[in-house]
Formats: sequence, C-alpha cells, structure tokens
Amino acid sequence: MIAQNNVRSTNNDPVESSESYPITGGSNGAGTSRLFRQFGSLFSSTTPPTDPAGYVEFGSISDPVASSGRTLGTFAGVFCPVALSMFSALVFIRVGFIVGNAGLYVTLLQFIIAYVILLFTVSSVCAISTNGAVEGGGVYFMISRTLGPEFGGSIGTLFFLANVVGCGLAISGCAEGIIQNFGPSDGTGSGTIPDGRWWRFLYCSSLNTLMLIVVLIGAEMFAKTSMMILGVVVICLLSTYISFLTQGPMEVSIPHENNLVNFTSAAYTGLQVDTLWSNLHANYTKDYTSNGNQVNFAVVFGVLFSGVTGIMAGANMSGELKNPSKSIPAGTLSAVLFTFLCYMALSVLIAATTTSTLLQNNFLFLGPINLWPTFVTIGILTATFSTGLSNLIGASRVMEALAKDRVFGPLMSFVVKGTYKNNPIAAVIASWVLVETILLIGSLNTIAQINSVLFMLSYLATNLACLGIEITGAPNFRPTYKYFSWHTAFIGLLGTAIMMFVINSIYALSSIILCLLL
Repeated sequence: MIAQNNVRSTNNDPVESSESYPITGGSNGAGTSRLFRQFGSLFSSTTPPTDPAGYVEFGSISDPVASSGRTLGTFAGVFCPVALSMFSALVFIRVGFIVGNAGLYVTLLQFIIAYVILLFTVSSVCAISTNGAVEGGGVYFMISRTLGPEFGGSIGTLFFLANVVGCGLAISGCAEGIIQNFGPSDGTGSGTIPDGRWWRFLYCSSLNTLMLIVVLIGAEMFAKTSMMILGVVVICLLSTYISFLTQGPMEVSIPHENNLVNFTSAAYTGLQVDTLWSNLHANYTKDYTSNGNQVNFAVVFGVLFSGVTGIMAGANMSGELKNPSKSIPAGTLSAVLFTFLCYMALSVLIAATTTSTLLQNNFLFLGPINLWPTFVTIGILTATFSTGLSNLIGASRVMEALAKDRVFGPLMSFVVKGTYKNNPIAAVIASWVLVETILLIGSLNTIAQINSVLFMLSYLATNLACLGIEITGAPNFRPTYKYFSWHTAFIGLLGTAIMMFVINSIYALSSIILCLLL
C-alpha cells in the first residue's frame, strides 16, 4: 500500500507529492533512492492517512480523539521519570563501589564521559522531537521514521529488550536492598526474612508483579507515583548529604556475605583531608557480590552507566504527553543536569569521608553512617522501584509501537488488540513475562553490563539517525531545538560506539550482530 504525503517547502513553493511506504509494504527502487524518498517524506506538516495496521508517519499531527488521552505535562511526564531512572539503584547502592575501586579522579572522569554521551544523545532526541509531532513508541518511533523500517525495526526490538533488562536490573537492586537490610546479610548473621537464590527470585518476582499492577492501572497513575517517589528520593538523598557533613568517625560492620576478607568492620572517618587524599587514585580489588571477580575500569564504567541510562524515559511517554515537542527537551535536559550535580557532589563527599577498605567491602555503607538509617532503606526501595516502573512502561510502549507497525507481521497482533483506555495491556503483560526470565540471571553486575550495552546501541542509533538526516539535508528537517548540529550527533555516535566496546566487547559485538540479523 502506498500512502501519499504532502511535503511543503520552506519558501512557499507549490505543494509536491512524494511517496512513502508503510513499514509492512514493499520498496520501489534502489536502496539509496528509497532512503532519500523516506527522508523527504518524514517531516510532513500535514496529517497523512494511516494504513489498517496503524502506521503513522513521523511528523503527523494526532487527531483530537487520539490526543484526548494525553494528560501529562513536562514535570510529571518527563522530568520525574528521567530523574528517577537516572538515579536507579546506583545512587544508594553502587556509588561507593565505584569510588572505592576507581578513585575520585577516575570516578569524576567516568561521570563526565557518561554524561557527555548522554548530553549529545539528548540533543539528537530533542532535535527530532521538536521537528514534528511525536506519537507513541518514543525513541523507536523516531528511529523507525528516520532510518526506515529495517534499521528502525531492529533497533526498536533491541531498545525494547534494553528496557526489559533495565527493569530486571532495577528489581534486582531493590531485592538486594531488602536482603541487606532485613536478611542474614545485614552483618549480624540473622534476619527477619530468609535468603538464598530462590528466595531472592521470589522477592524479585513479587516486586515485578507489584509493578505490573501499578502499570496496568495506567500511565497517569504511574506519573503520579513517580512524582511522589521523586520527592521521597530527594529527601533521602538530602539526609545522606547532611550525614556526611555532620557524622563523626565510627566503625561499620562488613556484610555477612563478604567472605573475601577476615575482618568484621572498617572505618568511616567523617570529613578528613587524609581520607580524601587516600581516595583520589584507583585501587581495584575483587567484587564480593560477584563471586570474587576482579574489578577494572570497564566493570566500574559498566555499572556506572547502567545507572544513568534513563534519558529516554520521558520520550517513552510520548504517547501520553500533552506537548511532546516541548516537554521532552525541557524535562530531559533539566533532569540530566539535576542528576549530574547530585552524583558529582555525592562522589566527592564519599571520597572525603569513607575509607577505601569500607567502600570496597560494604556497598551499602550509606545506611549505617546515616543519621537516620531508615531513610537510606526507603531511598533504595523507592528509587529502584520507580526505575523498574519506568522501564516496564517504556518496554510496553515500544512493544505496542512495534506491533502497530507490524514489524513481525501477525506475530504480535495480540498486542494491538489488547489495549484498554490507551494502555497496552497485552504489551505490559508480555513485558512482565520477559522481565521474569531476566531475573533468573541473578547477578546484578552481569545484568548491568548487558543493560549498558543495549542502551548504548539504541543511543548510537539515535545519533546515527540525526547525523544521516542532517548530512543529507532533508528539506523539512527544521527542529526548533537550537543546540543541535551534525557535530553533536557525530560526537554522541562516536562516544557510544567506543564505550560500548570498552564495557564489554563480546556483549557489544553480539548486540550489533543481533541488530544486523533482525
């Protein structure tokens, strides 16, 4: 089926007709001419017809009926999900692990590298989202309408898997926080709940099911939940900062599960220049949570980046945003800046107050040194739970978009039929089932590296999409976001490509091969 789009030039030339093919249709002509046909028709300012499968061209304006379900603004729909996703389990569970092994200098460098990649990728997302109307499906919708169905469909599938893995990572972090606080690994050798591989899987499954219930209620309910959770996380984080500035020296117990050392406690010194000086340089050791595997730069960066991959959380909510072209740039950029400042301050305070011995042997030291230890427990549970919610709802939205575009033909037709009040019920349940399979992996660090590589590949594709459009000079590509150019897209693409292989070359190569096979 061929859909006719009207493309109007920027200098009031007569309207020209150009062909665009739905994602299920065939192609006409060589690959290069087809690419330019797609580039020419991507950014139409009129409303094109849709095919029976629900395909909508990028840049089309939703009709009033379709847009009636859009209820979210910038703060609730973008800032809160992005900020919470970028905090994840990292802020309360793994920053100490990073500083203790990489040292303050390398930690700050890694955060800068990660956020430079994120910033340039956000520029590409902002450029596309401010060029025309954005439908549901978020970043998948943008990529598929930019680079075509083959590349867009494969990247969309990988991005869906990245959200599924991200949800599993958040749930694993949440369960770890529960076990560390209430299980035998609290350092006393006894706890109120049992521990073990299958007990942990049971806790993770319970959390996953609770997230399923919240997401099934709808995106609006999720947004309200995220606003409340963000307030709780910020309060818990402030209590951590206050504790660093006021708490005096003490001995902190080593977790019961850490069998790599023969001592039972390590020192927290409070603010001291000597402590800061001793934590400036890298001192990689073994990870007691991963069977004693040796830690290195790549492992640390993989864990760090897995905690800040939430920049697409706002774009994933594009189908529920009142004004996506304004909310996505404003909300995403402000959340990126907010979380960056929080992480930098937290890293410096940790390095200036806590010995490397404690940082390397007790990843949850923030609880015992806090003036109000319960706040850290609440912070861990709320931050990880909200990140899991964001990833689960993001995965379901991408899956719904893949089904509407019939990327896998009739295989996913059940997703389109299983929608209630703009909420893809079938997609949410299918995503929940896949998260359950990810939870069987068990190792948080293994899940973290897979998560980082998959998200980086989706970021690479987003930058590649914008780079291709900008270089080919698509006439209707006129984003209102002023801080985008082919230079920003190229730097983002180069940065993600390099760091993918730095984190784990095997996972990176496997993801690229899977993308090509798809």
